[in-house]
This record gives sequence, structure tokens and C-alpha cells, in this order.
Amino acid sequence: MQENLDSLKINFNTEGLWVLNITLALIMFGVALGISINDFKLLFKSPKILFTGIISQFILLPLVTFFFIKLVNPMPSIALGMMMVAACPGGNISNFMTQMAKGNAALSVSLTAFATLVSLVMTPFNLHFYGNLYAPTAQILQNIELNAWELVKLVTLILGIPLILGMWVRKYKYKLADKLAKILKPVSLVIFMLFIVIAFYDNFNIFINYVHYVLILVIAHNILALLTGFYFAKAMKLSYKNQKTLAIETGIQNSGLGLLLIFSFFDGLGGMMLLVAFWAIWDIFSGLALASYWSKQKVKK
Repeated sequence: MQENLDSLKINFNTEGLWVLNITLALIMFGVALGISINDFKLLFKSPKILFTGIISQFILLPLVTFFFIKLVNPMPSIALGMMMVAACPGGNISNFMTQMAKGNAALSVSLTAFATLVSLVMTPFNLHFYGNLYAPTAQILQNIELNAWELVKLVTLILGIPLILGMWVRKYKYKLADKLAKILKPVSLVIFMLFIVIAFYDNFNIFINYVHYVLILVIAHNILALLTGFYFAKAMKLSYKNQKTLAIETGIQNSGLGLLLIFSFFDGLGGMMLLVAFWAIWDIFSGLALASYWSKQKVKK
């Protein structure tokens, strides 16, 4: 069964890949419409918060994920899927969840923007580094012949360019940016969720037959990511409000980007796809549940 899962291919077509490309770019563009240069300036005025967020997301999470993989020893393609999730930047829906959780919404939006820029380098680096550090996944990467530069170019196209364009529109067409953001944010997220639902429907038998291989792993990995962000922020003596923010920023990953990279570079590799697709649904559920719990707490001074 392991060999079947590692060689399993998900049913997906070129048209679907274009839809995913455009949707992710629209989501990033919609988020960027609410970001200004001043947001970056505020981050640099509080470098401790900035570095805590970046280290939590791009250093600690991939490292913790690597040790977790060594501990549980999952199938190679599933392990690579976990590395893919950990290598991606925070998900854009984290901004909404942070606001709902009574966290630092301004920090969340600013970190999303900065993490997106950092991810142009760190996402390919972490996937390549940890993927080759672990022998079973190194074999997959060798067979795939992953081109790190092509990976950088795709991440730049899907995240970097929409970020810059969105910020440009906000700076020079503020009223237009405000109107577009109100439309694009909900519409693009609905399109993305429909994409996930359709992908599950087209591969229903595959998910039913194999989902038990990733169910517990995704839940445990997601909890581990949330705890990493929260307790690292706590160890850095950040406020409770910022601890909640970094927990969500670290625990809610851009799994849509992960799916795109899998389809683009790994030909829909079964175990990887299954892990990341289930994560895409689960972290929305867990993030909303956690944000709902925090929203009902009395505000800590």
C-alpha cells in the first residue's frame, strides 16, 4: 500500500492548474490592497516582533516538522507533503482569524506581507534543504529533479508580483483599492474553496481509500505548528495579543500555494497531494475554532 500511495497520481488537468494560479494571485492581490509601505515601517520599528514571526514561520516550523517526521516516520511522499506545508508562508485567511481572535490584526497583515517576500527565497530553500536532508524524501526529489530556480520564479509570479501590484494600487488609487478589496477577498476565497471541493469530488475514491494515512498526521502537525508559534512568542516575552497572532500566523499555512507547487513540480504526487489538500481544509477548521475560543476570552492586560 505504501508503494501505491507514493506512486499515486491525482486527477487534475491544465485548466484546473490555471484556475488555481489565478485564484492564488487574486487572493494575494486582495490582501495586498490593504497593505501600505507604512505597515513595513511599523514592523521595522518593532524588530523583535518581526524577527520572532519570521523565525517562528521559516526557521522553527520547518525544523520542528523535520524532527516530527523523524519521530513518526511517515511514507516518503506524505513526509514531503509535511515539508511542503512547513515551507510555505502563512495563509492569507490568517488575517481574518487573527481579527476574530482579538489578536493584533495590523501585525498579522504586516507579517503576511513580509513573510510573502521572505517566502520567495525561504520556501524553495526549506523544501530543498529538508527534503534532501531526509533520505526517503531525497529519493523523490532526485527522481523529480526539482529546479529551485523555477520554484522561486513560480512563487514570485503567484505571490510577489500580486503583492507589489496590490500595494501600488493602494498607494496611488486608495478609493479603488478599498472597493476592490471588499470584492476580491471574499470572492477569491470562495473560488479557492470551490476548487478544493471540486478536486475532492474528482478524486473522491482516492481520498476515501487513503485519507486515514494523513488524518492524524495533519491534525497533530497543525497543533504542533500552532503551539510552536504561541510558545515561541511567549518565550520572547511578547504580549498575549501578539502570542495569539503568531500562533495563527505559524499554524495557518498557505496550503493553496503548496497544492500549486505539487501540481507544477511533482505531477500531483499522491501522498503529497493528499496531505496538503487535507491540511487546506483542516487548518481552516482548526483556525476558526481556535479564533472562536479566543474571541470569547476576557482580554488579558
